[in-house]
Amino acid sequence: MLNVGVLGAGHLGKIHLRLLNQSEKYNLVGFYDANEENAKRIEAELGYTYFSTIEALIDAVDVVDIVTPTLSHFDCARQAIAKGKHIFIEKPITNTVEEAETLRALVAEKGVKGQVGHVERFNPAFIAVKDMLDKPMFIESHRLAEFNPRGTDVPVVLDLMIHDIDAILSVVKSQVKHVSASGVSVISDTPDIANARIEFVNGCVANLTASRISLKNMRKTRFFQRDAYISVDFLEKKCEVVKMKDAPENPGDFDMILQNAEGIKKQIYFDNPEISENNAILDELESFAEAINNNTKPVVTLHDGTEALRVATMIINQF
Repeated sequence: MLNVGVLGAGHLGKIHLRLLNQSEKYNLVGFYDANEENAKRIEAELGYTYFSTIEALIDAVDVVDIVTPTLSHFDCARQAIAKGKHIFIEKPITNTVEEAETLRALVAEKGVKGQVGHVERFNPAFIAVKDMLDKPMFIESHRLAEFNPRGTDVPVVLDLMIHDIDAILSVVKSQVKHVSASGVSVISDTPDIANARIEFVNGCVANLTASRISLKNMRKTRFFQRDAYISVDFLEKKCEVVKMKDAPENPGDFDMILQNAEGIKKQIYFDNPEISENNAILDELESFAEAINNNTKPVVTLHDGTEALRVATMIINQF
């Protein structure tokens, strides 16, 4: 088992603490939180060991799980890497692309592993269809959330949209060519609703909308590609796959047949991939343990996290 410590015991940090404590791949050594009063309350109520300094916690573990506010990601990760520790770091990887690039260089220099917490990669609905996503050419994504003061210290692009940016970059095997975007600040000092259009070199276009001032929650992405439409509902953990193939010469009474202007006939059929229930956060943490133990590439590398941040930054710079 890998000895692990958590930096940051806020809302998400407490979830990480609970899951790491129950994981068979980790031994939870303890945690650090900048709010001493909060930290001592958690220690008393939940029994996790509180370390009074970041340095003491880093020295005591093999893996550092960084769940602090984004502004401190870089400093926390840099300290851990300098001590030769593996790092799991919540999204977004850092506050700036330059910081992310520095972390990538430090990890390579020290020979340790790093993974970024883009949890939607572990969403069972996305996992169920990922292998079917063969060169999507148009993508439409909506990530809408009801207002929550937590997270409003960063633009909605870094708070919400970055989930979809990472998922899209993981399936579109092409460089980003152009980004255009607009955003509006309604309640916060930073944009609360944003729309972005990402154009790729291979001709794929992704249209993304994110809002944290909606009346209902929605997390849905639709992928359109040659002879297929694939929809992923990240919130409900459901997917829909509609495919087309050449129509048979003698279709059955219940076959769905389309004929275009050129007279070409296609048969429409539905594919319902099996979706396995999981805990995505636990899976991402345990996948990192497997990458360390087996010396394999993490599912979401620091490079992936950097590229998602790079595109997010390009979007924010349009506002």
